[in-house]
Amino acid sequence: KKKKILAESVSLSLLQGFEWDLKGIPLDSGAEIHCVVKDHEKMGRNRFLGECRLALRDVINSPSLSATFTVSLLDTKRNNTGATLSLQISYLPPPGSAPVFQPPPHPETLPHSNPNVELDTVTSNPILISLDTLGEEDTESMMMLEPTEDPGADDGRSMVIVGPQGPSGRESPAAHTPKRAPPSYNTHGGLRKRRRGASSQPKPLPNKPQDLQIRVRVIEGRQLPGINIKPVVKITVAGQTKRTRIRKGNNPFFDETFFMNFFETPSDLFDEPIFITVCDSRSLRTDAVIGEFKVGCNRHCFLRKWLLLCDPDDLSAGVKGYLKVSLFVLAAGDEPPADKRECVEDKEDIEGNLLRPAGLSLRGATFTLRIFRAEDLPQMDDAFMDGMRQILGFDSNRKNLVDPMVEIHFAGKTVCTKILEKNANPQWNQSLSMPIRFPSMCEKMRIRILDWDRASHNDVIGTTHLGMSKISAPGGEIDVDDSLGFLPTFGPCFVNLYGSPREFTAFNDPHEALNLGKGEGVAYRGRVLLELTTKLAEKPEQRTEDVSSDDLLVVEKFLRKRKFSLFVAFYSATLLQDVDDAIQFEVSIGNYGNKFDYTCLPLASTTQFSRAVFDGCHYYYLPWGNVKPVVVLSSEWEDIKPRIEALNMLLAIIDRLEANLQRVQLQVKAGSDLEEVELRVVELLDQVITDCSEPLPSLDQWQCATALDRSLRHIRTLHLQQIVAAALAFKHGPETELTTVMEQAEDWASRLRAMAEEPQNSLPDIVIWMLQGDRRVAYHRIPAHTVLFSQEHCGKHCGQLQTAFLKGSGGEAKLPGQLRVKVWFGLAADAKHFNQYAEGKLSVFAETYENQTRLALVGSWGTTGLTYPKFSDVTGRVKLPKESFKPSPGWTWAGDWYISPEKTLLFDVDAGHMTFTEEVFENQMRLPGGQWIGMPEGYTDVNGEKAVPKDEVECPPGWVWEEVEWSEDLNRAVDDQGWEYGLTIPPDRRPKSWVPAEKMYHTNRRRRWIRLRRRDQQKMDALRKQRPDETEREGWEYASLFGWKFHLKPRKTDSFRRRRWRYRMEPLEKTGPAAIFALECSLDRSDDKSVTTTFGVNRPTISCFFDRGTRYHLRCYLYQARDLLAMDKDSFSDAYAIVSFLHQSQKTVTVRNTLNPTWDQTLIFYEVEIFGDPEVTAACPPNVVVELYDSDTYGADEFMGRCVCQPSLTPSPRLAWFPIRLGDKHAGELLAAFELIRREKPAIHHIPGQEESDLPYPPPQREPNVFMVPQGIKPALQRTAIEVLAWGVRNLKSFQLASVTSPSLQVECGGVTVQSCVIRSVKKKPNFDVNTLVLDVRLPCEELYMPPIVIKVIDNRQFGRKPVVGQCTIRSLEEYRRSEEEGETSNLTSDEVFIDIGDEEPLVSDQLSSFFLIPVLCLELQEEEFMDWWSKFYASTGEKNKCESYLERGYDTLKVYSHELEKAEGLEGLADFCQTFKLYRGKTQDEGEDPSVVGEFKGMFKIYPVPDDPTAPVPPRHFRKLPPNGIEECLVRVYVIQAQDLQPKDTNGKCDPYVKITLGKKTISDHENYIPCTLDPVFGKMFALTCSLPLEKDLRVMLYDHDMLTKDEKIGETVIDLENRFLSKYGAMCGLPQSYCISGVNQWRDQLTPRQLLCRLCERRNLRKPVYENDTVRFRGKLYTARHLGPIRERLALHILREDSLGLVPEHVETRALYSPLQPDIEQGRLVMWVDIFPKSLGPPGPPFNVTPRRAKRFFLRCIIWNTSDVILDDISLSGERMSDIYVKGWLDGHEHNKQKTDVHYRSLGGEGNFNYRFLFPFDYLPAEQLCVVDRKEHFWSLDKAETKLAPKLTIQIWDNDKFSFDDYLGHLVMDLNHMLRPAKSPEKCSLELLKQPADKLVSLFEQKTVRGWWPCACELNGEKTIAGKVEMSLEIVTEQEQEERPAGLGRDEPNMNPTWRSRSERPETSFLWFSSPFKTLKFIVWRRFKWLIILFIILFLLFLFLGVFLYSFPNYAAMKMVGPFGPAKAAQ
Repeated sequence: KKKKILAESVSLSLLQGFEWDLKGIPLDSGAEIHCVVKDHEKMGRNRFLGECRLALRDVINSPSLSATFTVSLLDTKRNNTGATLSLQISYLPPPGSAPVFQPPPHPETLPHSNPNVELDTVTSNPILISLDTLGEEDTESMMMLEPTEDPGADDGRSMVIVGPQGPSGRESPAAHTPKRAPPSYNTHGGLRKRRRGASSQPKPLPNKPQDLQIRVRVIEGRQLPGINIKPVVKITVAGQTKRTRIRKGNNPFFDETFFMNFFETPSDLFDEPIFITVCDSRSLRTDAVIGEFKVGCNRHCFLRKWLLLCDPDDLSAGVKGYLKVSLFVLAAGDEPPADKRECVEDKEDIEGNLLRPAGLSLRGATFTLRIFRAEDLPQMDDAFMDGMRQILGFDSNRKNLVDPMVEIHFAGKTVCTKILEKNANPQWNQSLSMPIRFPSMCEKMRIRILDWDRASHNDVIGTTHLGMSKISAPGGEIDVDDSLGFLPTFGPCFVNLYGSPREFTAFNDPHEALNLGKGEGVAYRGRVLLELTTKLAEKPEQRTEDVSSDDLLVVEKFLRKRKFSLFVAFYSATLLQDVDDAIQFEVSIGNYGNKFDYTCLPLASTTQFSRAVFDGCHYYYLPWGNVKPVVVLSSEWEDIKPRIEALNMLLAIIDRLEANLQRVQLQVKAGSDLEEVELRVVELLDQVITDCSEPLPSLDQWQCATALDRSLRHIRTLHLQQIVAAALAFKHGPETELTTVMEQAEDWASRLRAMAEEPQNSLPDIVIWMLQGDRRVAYHRIPAHTVLFSQEHCGKHCGQLQTAFLKGSGGEAKLPGQLRVKVWFGLAADAKHFNQYAEGKLSVFAETYENQTRLALVGSWGTTGLTYPKFSDVTGRVKLPKESFKPSPGWTWAGDWYISPEKTLLFDVDAGHMTFTEEVFENQMRLPGGQWIGMPEGYTDVNGEKAVPKDEVECPPGWVWEEVEWSEDLNRAVDDQGWEYGLTIPPDRRPKSWVPAEKMYHTNRRRRWIRLRRRDQQKMDALRKQRPDETEREGWEYASLFGWKFHLKPRKTDSFRRRRWRYRMEPLEKTGPAAIFALECSLDRSDDKSVTTTFGVNRPTISCFFDRGTRYHLRCYLYQARDLLAMDKDSFSDAYAIVSFLHQSQKTVTVRNTLNPTWDQTLIFYEVEIFGDPEVTAACPPNVVVELYDSDTYGADEFMGRCVCQPSLTPSPRLAWFPIRLGDKHAGELLAAFELIRREKPAIHHIPGQEESDLPYPPPQREPNVFMVPQGIKPALQRTAIEVLAWGVRNLKSFQLASVTSPSLQVECGGVTVQSCVIRSVKKKPNFDVNTLVLDVRLPCEELYMPPIVIKVIDNRQFGRKPVVGQCTIRSLEEYRRSEEEGETSNLTSDEVFIDIGDEEPLVSDQLSSFFLIPVLCLELQEEEFMDWWSKFYASTGEKNKCESYLERGYDTLKVYSHELEKAEGLEGLADFCQTFKLYRGKTQDEGEDPSVVGEFKGMFKIYPVPDDPTAPVPPRHFRKLPPNGIEECLVRVYVIQAQDLQPKDTNGKCDPYVKITLGKKTISDHENYIPCTLDPVFGKMFALTCSLPLEKDLRVMLYDHDMLTKDEKIGETVIDLENRFLSKYGAMCGLPQSYCISGVNQWRDQLTPRQLLCRLCERRNLRKPVYENDTVRFRGKLYTARHLGPIRERLALHILREDSLGLVPEHVETRALYSPLQPDIEQGRLVMWVDIFPKSLGPPGPPFNVTPRRAKRFFLRCIIWNTSDVILDDISLSGERMSDIYVKGWLDGHEHNKQKTDVHYRSLGGEGNFNYRFLFPFDYLPAEQLCVVDRKEHFWSLDKAETKLAPKLTIQIWDNDKFSFDDYLGHLVMDLNHMLRPAKSPEKCSLELLKQPADKLVSLFEQKTVRGWWPCACELNGEKTIAGKVEMSLEIVTEQEQEERPAGLGRDEPNMNPTWRSRSERPETSFLWFSSPFKTLKFIVWRRFKWLIILFIILFLLFLFLGVFLYSFPNYAAMKMVGPFGPAKAAQ
């Protein structure tokens, strides 16, 4: 057996399995395995590397029948090569053979009946690959199927390992591999091709919906149980069901293909099982299911596998038959694997090709889920009833408005608990058993809590999933102990649920999908305590019972809670957008801290409200300054420290390993010297060794450890030990290649990543919500373990500053904001350790507001008339006198009450803006039809609230009016005076909507007055210096009414004011900052109980003070971007970037009309203050966020994507490409660098030109305040030439409703543009007149910084308009660089080499010798009719049974490509002359939609460096000799041979395809000749069309499905670019045959002879022309000769043309994929075809091939039934004897409608019958394929006949005729006429042995023509074959012609000849009439029954006769004696 090729590497891990089926023969102890390792070569032979031989003694003698070996490879001289090979071999003895070593009996094992492979798997959805069935095309998508696993006991005998999948066993050079490899957690295991440098983790499945297709082909069934059944197969996937047609019998043949199309995320679909069920269609009952097979669709593919069916409900019932199926799952762009149809004689081995369902080869299992309780469920029901109860004085129970139940779903089964009504903390205490087959293909168990509703459907509260691969492990490799594997186990442990926000609304929840487990939940929804155990059971059943009280006591310890403290300090909130209300942040963990949830204590979980301030450029930020808000929460959870510590320890190991890996990779990329790299690698290994040697946290002291904890710890420990061993082996072992070490390290990282998952993490995530007013706007989730404090292993971000990007709860692309927070989470007991993380001074404030009002707006301020308490909280509702505050325990007051206005809330709207527009609305009113008059509130703001009249609006201090006067705003929908009109409809006070046109009924009008003011820098500075005025020191804030917006400056309209008083507390003992955790929940208040029930009242405000921050200076070097999204209709964007760093942002210049803008700009942030530890800032500086926008003249600028970059603190950083993302898709790349400089000196407010000395010198300016990127950072440029071959444009779509007529081309690269000439008329000639353009441009030397080439096509229209009608960006320029050799012309001039192919050899190789025999054969071809084009085709595809002796005769074959000709190797996609670039236009629409292709540009590029010195000579041009670019008339012949695997279009699972071809405006439709009911039609058609290239270059070959009534549907199409084939140097117009024949099947069909072709080729490729002398040719320095008859020069020319070095296209057939516009990326089938192109200028083409499909010929089978003998006697006659009324029935397969039977031979007593009866069977037969062709209708209502091909089989049956009941069947004989049994000469010699003839004894009736003899008919009696009778027959096959010449009648009809027989009268009418044959009657009836009686009668008769005679004669005699008349008388006388 042979193994696949692996990428180049010196030490590799193959992970490859081989199996040998020993066909039931046990291994003997001398057996050995021979392994050869070779180096794979693309060309030529594979190189031998080494071999080894290995005796299998050790395997057979080991107890587990398996062993691992590491053997040295030897070279051919048996010397050690130094390389080693590691093998693991295991042996599965045949059932029943005594094992060499008797294994100990296991209570758990089942006898493994399967001789098939059992697989010791390493993943929970393991994969069995039968390597020999996959063949070579083992693609990624063919990752094979299906778990067959061990039940848990290590029944070692039953396993053969097929390669340890997953990462195990891949550690190190083999010599150091540790003995055992633990399993990986790799969820999609399987044999993978390892690419070099590729990580071994499988790609995670994409998480967005896409087109997926599942194809299932049901081929046939075998051994389905049941009598007289009519099976039908149903396939069900994810709610779609397909069914086959109904067939008859126990071995039905279906061969139907089903395509199921889905549009969803792969991860969802792959979790759905595929059910393949076989039912009995006759049975309407529920037990109609015969058997079922279930398989997961996780990216599976299996071809032609037998599925073992079993009863879905009772696994122990055994096998229910077999079904042969091919199945694969395709995603868009996947190539479906070739499913070869088998030939007739393939009788494949069911056992070796069997897939057993998981659970059958093992047994069932039971999942037992104990569901104990749930906590914190949110309200789900309306509180209306509850409110009524409260009104009526009953107890209210707000928080229990939920009726929960738990639903568990796994592998298609669902179980539920009971419903507990009105209970938010339900305790179910139920145990649910779920029967499953273990191990299952399904990975996820879905756990849902539902809210039961009486009336409507149940609502989902939350969903979570348990991954089976995380909570079970299938075990390691076969070794002594198998302690690694464990069955799924979990808990008891809480599982947290996340979903939509908890607040209850009676409306529909917009985020409901989150509760279904789709997407990331935005809020905590509760948690459920459950436990899962698995037991293997014989007969699992589903049941529900209550958990016993003893078990509940055991669970108590898992409920023990400890107190946790959470500290969150907010350092900054920036990048805010669309801020219209005050903002606060809420922090919650679980339910603790949720502001709107009144089920738990109110906590200090929200920051103070703050107003956002504009940053002067684009965003808003919260102006916290040096006072940072802090939130402290306490909560209670279980202590799961050991779990989290282990998790954090592994995560830390991964982080360090990945950082080291990145360092090494960077050094390798940067090309550092090897010593440095080696040092780094050694560092990496040392780090791995120290990290992985550290023991995992112990579980011994911890009472709450579960079984899963122990198993996971055991597995992780083994993994770590193994990684250490491997790392040590690398470090101290022999030298290893760097790539190997790197691959290994990546592999370790992926293994560690797979281990670093904690399924039992019961701490909920910490959620930070941003609130605007009472609206939840955006959130961020922090996993608790990342910030959990522990003395050994802290979380990664514990107490560290982290950047959090908020996510909008709607999931839109806009970024709602960015936070920098410091989070610390730990046990309350560990709070003392908090001090080391604290920064700044923490203070806590009590606060109360003093409220005042004034009456009538003119009185003095006071409390009279105040409707609110004098002192209250911020809401004004709750009374809070100063005296009521008492300090919290452990805290004391510091200082006294003081006034402290909340500044951040009072920032005016103009904060941060340099200019601001004041606005005010003037209002007027009237009665309908009256005069307009002023209103009482004449001036209002935009919302209609009262405002100051415009003339009284004052300019605030520090601002000056920019505009002299107020002006009406006329830029709105208003009339010419600025008024807009409206109608007030009571009860509203003002109109709801406004219109610009006045109508009679309007009652109101208003207009907007505006005036611009500007900030005055000098006045501002002066203001700063002034001391604040008195009013400000009083700290009042004013509002017109309470609840309106407050402002600092008093206005005339104010009627209310308030000020805030604060009182600071500080910790009592000097505990340090940790004391803040002692602030339990709130400040105590002595009086008024009702207050504390209202949440949000006296939460303490905690702040963190910083004296000062560290000052930094940031420079952002933005060089360019590439591949941006097109945002404008003209397919370009006007891009600018906004760079924001913390609370500052700046914007670049806008670059117009390009997708690859080069800004070359430096943005300078002069001074940024960063708070916190400078070391931390240096190690992990805040991110720089770059957002790209498309500038639009009208409307808002569109967002184009964002990238997050980290600034570097090193001077002059290198530019790097940063990815730009828009949502979750890629949106281009940004080339930039960011330099952060720490400033020492205090800032002088910068004035451009006076730069401070501690900063680097500013870069040069391009224009005022636009700095360029400085020289050291900008890429180095080099003068480069780009040659453009502009050949033409094609298929341009119209632009702005006018077609494009006169296009020209603009090519742009690196800022240089070149224009082509204009095409005058595209319709007449779409090529450019001048085809070459040159750009002289300076491009970066490094490929990394290369800008793309942009091609724009411009239409030159009237009036000088030149719109861009299409554009294309070429990103990778590497492939167009000209290599050195291309520069010189390839003239080979070495004439000295002679290759004399003279007398010694006929021609270069054997294959060519056939060239010269062919003319002789060409003549014979006419006679031999079987030799047609199809013989050549089948000979080339290797179907030898269909091509007769074609190959033996040495005829030509052709090349069959299994793909498009363009994809063939070495042809450069036929785009060697010019490539086709698609042109795009306009904005890209939704995802997945192809941006509209508006045309194509044909051209080519060559790029090469040019000397900088202008006087130096330039290299020669590349595009010099070009073919003529005019219009070429061509004849095109399209040969369509056949199609394969078409997508069904009809309900019967088939389609009726026909071909339609379009070329330019010509269309050929073969609609009449559709082929009915097939998915694999054979067309065999040649279509000829003419076309003008390049005007009509796209040949479209389409297949349509013919429908009688509806419109024909397109199945798929393929497009061929004829122009590329015409221009290609590889001669793709007409493939080259192997030989030059003048006649026959392989007649030369090209226009030019080989000599002319060779001559043309030389001209085109600049080669010397060949020289012909006599019978020799000299070409490229070689001499070719030949000695044969015929046109020798042509032959030699053809031989030269077919040389590999020229690479011309051979005569071929290509297989093209068909695609449909409905599913653009999924193949709809394949079309086998080829195209020949003949330019008319080269003369007439040769004759076309005849590819018409072979037509079946009509034959007749004459079958004469002479006699029968020894037939079973089935009846009993009246007189009681056994007899039969025999007749014979016969038919040909597929011709069941033509069954013929003889007359009846009545009452045969001896089993013989005489018939002399002739059957006559006409049939259509294909001699070349040895198959019969049957055309018949599927159903009587079918319109068309479907054609099927069957082997010609004759069935003969013997029957017993019954008058009054059904006839009895006695026996039968089936014979294949091509492989017939030889008959016996006489009935005596005819026995069952005849049926067992070997294959070589069989004869073909088609060759023999006639046969006569005796054949046995067999039947089954009690399960054994016996003879049912013997038949004497003559069989003869005649053609139609012979049938006419030598006729013969049917049955006994005339003519009675050929052969003639006795006339009817000689044969007795019936055998048993007493009179006609008395002798027979006597013999058979009388004698047989009365034999002894007759004999006795005769004896008695004789006795009686004797007696009678005696009695008769005795008296006479006596008398005579007495009287004696004669004798004595005389004497007496």
